[in-house]
Amino acid sequence: MSDLFPASGTVHWVGAGLSTGSGLARLCETAGRVRLWHRTEERAAEALSVRGLTGRAEPRAYTLEALTAELAPGDVVVSMLPAPEHAGLLAVCVTRRAHFACSSYVSDAVLEQVPAATEAGLVVLTEAGLDPGIDHLFAHSLVARAREAIGEGTAASYSLTSYCGGVPAEPNDFRYRFSWAPAGVLGALRSPARYIEDGAETTVDRPWEVTRRHVVEGEAFEVYPNRDSVPFVAQYELPPEWKPRTFVRGTLRLEGWLRAWEPVFEELKRGDDERIAALAQELAAAYPTTDADRDRVVLAVSLEVSGANGQTWTGSYLLDLVGDEEESAMARCVSRPLALGVRHILDGSLPPGLSRAAETAVRSSEWLRELALEGVEFTLRVSR
Repeated sequence: MSDLFPASGTVHWVGAGLSTGSGLARLCETAGRVRLWHRTEERAAEALSVRGLTGRAEPRAYTLEALTAELAPGDVVVSMLPAPEHAGLLAVCVTRRAHFACSSYVSDAVLEQVPAATEAGLVVLTEAGLDPGIDHLFAHSLVARAREAIGEGTAASYSLTSYCGGVPAEPNDFRYRFSWAPAGVLGALRSPARYIEDGAETTVDRPWEVTRRHVVEGEAFEVYPNRDSVPFVAQYELPPEWKPRTFVRGTLRLEGWLRAWEPVFEELKRGDDERIAALAQELAAAYPTTDADRDRVVLAVSLEVSGANGQTWTGSYLLDLVGDEEESAMARCVSRPLALGVRHILDGSLPPGLSRAAETAVRSSEWLRELALEGVEFTLRVSR
């Protein structure tokens, strides 16, 4: 493996949308220099002012060309742009020998550039937000605890569920509050989901059609699977001797969401791309996110293991945060883990190549400890 290219101390935070929160402020405290890139320099300056960061970070008008011109070797680029734009940014980073970080899932286009980044000694940090991100940390921690309790090499069966959602703190008729672009929300609903249920892989084209009730700490929610859960069996290091009864990563919504969204689902069934794009704009106008709104983030990850020798182990993590006047819960839960990962790039503790928020149980434990100190609160329950 190539040697790690040392970080310069300069961070370029690209984008100041709904998920840019106090993580940016944390970086202003630790990085040598921070630049915030937004649509215009005025919008970037306004975003800094709202967050009390005027004079602590430099506003910039974003274009890929403008960013490229200011990138120096060892700089860190943090992409808060839509996931399809990450690959273009990473390509520039490799060319200019800069490190890269984002909170999104690893795409094929990003993976294609990882070998070149690794050879150049660069860190490519991904899946370092809330979901994906903190959910990985919780899962790794639970699996490690269960392995210790059940014993290595012991046959067992298990159920792992990981559900996350941003919802309104005060329930509304729509049973939802947009914490990211409506087009992205609709796009996710149109994507098939693969997961394990009753010990068998299952695929559904319309995830909302398998929505079910899910109780967390006595409160009823509605949940459905999303994306492809199956690869995470290996990523979470579940022992091959353990057979999954259930393994699903999915989305959590308020009770009543399925009924409230029936007109949206009808559009999704029959609409083409043009109509769905228009629907996203209509929903954004009909259900705007205002400064007076308060959001709530709920992330519930649980693992139940039954050993062949009669041993049982159950563990669960719960993160349940409500936004305040300073920032939304979603912005806090996405930006703080990401900023933590960037700080690890700056201090040289991440290796060259692809990293996620959690690659091992040991690293997950370290990140959870640091996040707790950062004010991201969560609870752990374990029983045998």
